[in-house]
Amino acid sequence: MNRAEELEVMLRVAREASTVIERVYATDFTVDYKGPADPVTEADRQANALIVARLAEAFGPVPVVAEESDESAFAGWVGAERVFFVDPLDGTLEFVARNGDFVVMIGLVERARPVAGVVVAPALGTAWAGALGVGAFEVAPSGARKPLAVSETADLSTARAVISRSHQSDRLLRLISDLGISEVVARGSAGLKAAEVAAGRADVYFQPGRAGKRWDTCAPEAILVAAGGRASDAFGRPIDYKGPELDNHQGFLATNAKLYDRVLELLKDRIA
Repeated sequence: MNRAEELEVMLRVAREASTVIERVYATDFTVDYKGPADPVTEADRQANALIVARLAEAFGPVPVVAEESDESAFAGWVGAERVFFVDPLDGTLEFVARNGDFVVMIGLVERARPVAGVVVAPALGTAWAGALGVGAFEVAPSGARKPLAVSETADLSTARAVISRSHQSDRLLRLISDLGISEVVARGSAGLKAAEVAAGRADVYFQPGRAGKRWDTCAPEAILVAAGGRASDAFGRPIDYKGPELDNHQGFLATNAKLYDRVLELLKDRIA
């Protein structure tokens, strides 16, 4: 398969998982907890199992590092030339709150860099996809597609930031204010926030400190870069997807191309 064909397969698999999630969402589902403020539901588990199985069918022995899989299921992924990073239900807190801000995310890494990604929002019926050499696009509930492109905003005073709905902090809000950004919108799910930047509806997405795990940033980064944006950790370093680390301890930054350097310059003395 070429890259465009691979992207279509990933999109199809994510949509199938989305259907599974919608079925659970319509029920009086139970909620378990893996840790404080870290819920998991049958939707997470069922979507995870489906995605892992479908990717194996389509791509063979490419490691699938998925959030709800036991680590033994993807043993040996470190240093692999190709790896999938999967968050079967990003935004489980939002799923439990029934506010619609949750997604399925599948990202493909080659030689430690994200090269393709899909994000599907079950409650919204919308999907976003992007790949290097292919470009990025949004798929409406009707199936209509339109290209994604980041904004041309070059002045932080007129920029719009998108931040976490469920993981805000005084520090984050203070940093956004220090950047000179006055317009802020909150969304659940890393995928939805990155999609806002990729579509040009927001200009900056920033999360200092811990920013989830590799499956939280892989697909969003691939889509954003394919749409002309830039992404890194909060210090301007590429996120290392070759392993063995899975946690994003150094934050996440996603912006349009024109604001990236300026945001990093302003942040460097504030987050050291």
